[in-house]
Amino acid sequence: MLSLSLIIIIITCVISIMSFNRPGEIDKLSMWPYMVKEHKQYYRFITAGLVHADYMHLGFNMLTMWFFGKYIELIFQDLFGGKLYFLLFYVLALIVSDIPSYFRHRNNYGYRSIGASGAVSAVVFAFILFQPWAKIVVFVIPMPAIIYGVLFLGYSVYMSRRGGDGINHDAHFWGAVFGVVFPLAIRPELAGYFIQQISSLGR
Repeated sequence: MLSLSLIIIIITCVISIMSFNRPGEIDKLSMWPYMVKEHKQYYRFITAGLVHADYMHLGFNMLTMWFFGKYIELIFQDLFGGKLYFLLFYVLALIVSDIPSYFRHRNNYGYRSIGASGAVSAVVFAFILFQPWAKIVVFVIPMPAIIYGVLFLGYSVYMSRRGGDGINHDAHFWGAVFGVVFPLAIRPELAGYFIQQISSLGR
């Protein structure tokens, strides 16, 4: 039986690849705040995560999902008692990560955003919550997950303020925050577990 994370990867890959070089199709699914505001196209909060700009964009997001998604899916199943919590988590992460972009750009007709980066960031940061000292490799550089998390958040804030690179850093940041908040909202005692994990270094 396929895992939910793998099903999400397959669906995202199929829709993204079918949309490559078809800007009209991407426009129909993208996060287009102006169209959400003017035409109540709220579905865009979810469908934007199903399309990507190119193979590199898609590959980076889905490989990250492959490495971290199955682990978080299993953890959620053990902690919360059902597979559907992971699906709810992923869909809400897509929505929540794009809400700041909606309010920031809802009057800008030309602004559009695509990609599952916000939800994938949520998955990675949920992993950091449970395994802060796990080693992850970032551009061939190994580092503790918690260090990566701090650097990622700082970089996202900086680049969001700087702008100009065509990347929705707000979605990255708020997706990451949601990845920590969602498990804590359901099981607040996980905060104590995280603190215990952080303080365990060197023991």
